[in-house]
Amino acid sequence: MATLSLRIDLGPNTRIGPGKILLLERIDETGSISAAGRSLGMSYKRAWDLVNDLNTSFVQPVVSAQVGGKSGGGATLTDFGRDLVGHYRAIEAKAERSAIPHLEALEAARIRSRRD
Repeated sequence: MATLSLRIDLGPNTRIGPGKILLLERIDETGSISAAGRSLGMSYKRAWDLVNDLNTSFVQPVVSAQVGGKSGGGATLTDFGRDLVGHYRAIEAKAERSAIPHLEALEAARIRSRRD
């Protein structure tokens, strides 16, 4: 079945898509930027760069990170970060529902390859 992937461009340098949203969800689950990145097969630097990009793209931070040490560090989504994920997932769900007949039409017209 054909699927829809949604990227929201809020400006020339501000984009939100499935990768960043999934990273935020994993940070929320694990409490760690590095663990979230690892679970997605990305380096800590890449995960941190994406978080930094999000945190500097909005008037409020998306992720709050605590520096490591004896008691360890960690990261949590801010209330705004949770709202951002919620808004994205709501837009995505509505877009997917609206796109179903069109995706089905495109899928029906697609030539199948030997790899399908």
